[in-house]
Amino acid sequence: MSFLIVLAALAFLMFAAYRGYSVILFAPVAALGAVLFTDPAQVAPVFSGIFMEKMVGFVKLYFPVFMLGAVFGKVIELSGYSESIVAAAIRYIGRARANAVIVAVCALLTYGGVSLFVVVFAVYPFAAELYRQSDIPKRLLPGAIALGAFSFTMDALPGTPQIQNIIPTTFFQTTSWAAPTLGVVGAVFIIAVGLSYLEWRRRAALAKGEGYGANLRNEPERVDSGDLPPPLLAILPLLLVGVANFAFTRLIPDWYGAGNYTVPPEILPGISTPVTATIKTVTAIWAVQAALLLGILFVVLTAFKRVAQRFASASQAAVGGALLAAMNTASEYGFGGVIAALPGFIVVGNALKSIPDPLVNAAVSVSSLAGITGSASGGMSIALAAMSDLFIAGAQAAQIPLEVLHRVVAMASGGMDTLPHNGAVITLLAVTGLTHRESYRDIFAVTLIKTAAVFVVIAVYYAFGVV
Repeated sequence: MSFLIVLAALAFLMFAAYRGYSVILFAPVAALGAVLFTDPAQVAPVFSGIFMEKMVGFVKLYFPVFMLGAVFGKVIELSGYSESIVAAAIRYIGRARANAVIVAVCALLTYGGVSLFVVVFAVYPFAAELYRQSDIPKRLLPGAIALGAFSFTMDALPGTPQIQNIIPTTFFQTTSWAAPTLGVVGAVFIIAVGLSYLEWRRRAALAKGEGYGANLRNEPERVDSGDLPPPLLAILPLLLVGVANFAFTRLIPDWYGAGNYTVPPEILPGISTPVTATIKTVTAIWAVQAALLLGILFVVLTAFKRVAQRFASASQAAVGGALLAAMNTASEYGFGGVIAALPGFIVVGNALKSIPDPLVNAAVSVSSLAGITGSASGGMSIALAAMSDLFIAGAQAAQIPLEVLHRVVAMASGGMDTLPHNGAVITLLAVTGLTHRESYRDIFAVTLIKTAAVFVVIAVYYAFGVV
């Protein structure tokens, strides 16, 4: 019965998200409904103690990233840099390769360490313009961005700094470069199959005479295309954000130390107790924020006249969009926290332990829990906290290197996590102004490709023994 309660809550939230209802409203309804059927007396304490704690904690950590990412994307629009990049891409690569261009730019930023959410905000303006000029249906755009930002650069390619590739290192004592050959094999599979799928969808729409679309929502600001900035200048802000994020990630621990940093009352006499920050947990967030600030400043300084004319109204729209996207994701994060605390979730975890093969066990367990919680990092953290010893023991008994286990677990976390209630999916659709009904089909196709890639990697390891 407890398992059915968890399943019903998950199905209800996915249905609500797919039908276009607000996740901010329906995530707590789904979570607390599950608590109600488990133990009615615990609804209020769980709402305040788990759902709101998780939700507010997410906003506290990540809203500045959402806001700065949205503002960065908006000034990229206003400056004309997005249209300049698109014009150059069409000139040198061609309209027929629009999907490959978008995937490549998303991959560059994600592998450079830029947050997946920030990549959505930063890439959308020029991606939408590229689709518009190429007359490709806008409804296909989220699939291309998802393939570039949410798949192979998130956890397959060795060395990626995304959190999904970092979490396993603390459990398996590996590095982010674990199993490089298998990671590259998985990435190549995802790119090849994913781009083939996107091109098939593009050609099918072209054959039907379907164009970009009209009366669309959240369209990027248009600028005078008669005097576009040089494309090399236009792409510099994207590169600057990636490089600065990489640099700040290494510089911040040097400035503040690797442990706790405390601001004493003597420095801020208005506080009665010291303010303490755990540098290890905020380094990545501070680095992204600093990099985005530099990117915004660079665009404003290099395109001041274009940006200043409409910055007031455009920045208000950007902040409003960022607030909605952050609250959507935070609400879904609170849902995951509640579901993970229910007895039915423990039943799921225990059932997954019975899968005999250690790599398949790890892949199915992590992917399932990521799907239930709607979070790659959340599902992986829960799975590893509960079952990492079992995974390690099984791998060692089968003489499987822990590097292989690392790569399988990391890739599995980014498979079924992108179900309709996933925060990144909701953010992507909100930013692009599209709905689940219009565009989720292509995101789900990328999800299936990404999930299949995990088992391709497992098969390659067992067939050839490469790491």
